[in-house]
This record gives sequence, C-alpha cells and structure tokens, in this order.
Amino acid sequence: MVSAWKRELLNNDPDLFEGKRKSIKQSDEPNTDELYREIGKLKVERDQ
Repeated sequence: MVSAWKRELLNNDPDLFEGKRKSIKQSDEPNTDELYREIGKLKVERDQ
C-alpha cells in the first residue's frame, strides 16, 4: 500500500524529492505597498 502511494506521488510530482523548489509566481506574492498599508492601518487601530 505504501509503495502504491509512493509511486502515485512520484508520478504526480517527481520534482518533490529532487530538492528543486518551484518558483513562486509574482502574482502569488503580496505587494510590498499593500503590506505597508496594512501595517499602518493595524498600528492606527492598535493605538486608538
């Protein structure tokens, strides 16, 4: 049973055990400006 799982995993994603990291798409990364805006908003909320 474990062999079947391993075979299925290796067939579906062979790069998983090769140490290769898939690059994160730019659209998946949060925008820095958005993060700073959120931090500012949270600081104002905290200080009130």
